[in-house]
Amino acid sequence: MSIDEQLAREGIRACLARLARGEDRRDAGLIRSAFWPEARLDYGVFEGDFAAYLAWVVPGSEAILNTQHVLGQSYIELSGGTAKAETQVISYHRFAFGAGDERDSTIGGRYLDAFEQREGEWRIAARTMIYDWLQDGGAAVDWGQGLMGNPLSAPHFAGRAHGDWSESFFGASA
Repeated sequence: MSIDEQLAREGIRACLARLARGEDRRDAGLIRSAFWPEARLDYGVFEGDFAAYLAWVVPGSEAILNTQHVLGQSYIELSGGTAKAETQVISYHRFAFGAGDERDSTIGGRYLDAFEQREGEWRIAARTMIYDWLQDGGAAVDWGQGLMGNPLSAPHFAGRAHGDWSESFFGASA
């Protein structure tokens, strides 16, 4: 594999990681940096252009308190300045349906992305989500109170979509 192919693959993987972080933190700047402005997306529950997607995902539903997208392997086929990639994903979501009624759900699936490289930068031109499985975790446990019987030493250890401590760790990028 040539150096150019290795750099292309790393650029694609870096784009995928930025997007996952952007969606988990509802960071419009990071999400915007992963898609070309004219990109098309189809998640089954949303289909449309990038502007509509960004307005849908940021700020996101107030009922979704937290998400975490864990990316697995990416199968990438390069073709000059374009590429196709299939990336495994497991995504966790905590939903709040009312006072004290929170549920956990985990989805396993794959992103099918068409990438384009422009001026040396790889971004997504089209995305389709494939859902392979869903696990309803039932009533959520309040991990903010501690783990395995041990209290957390500070409130910033519990992750959240808005106001997560990692925002100050990296500095705001939106």
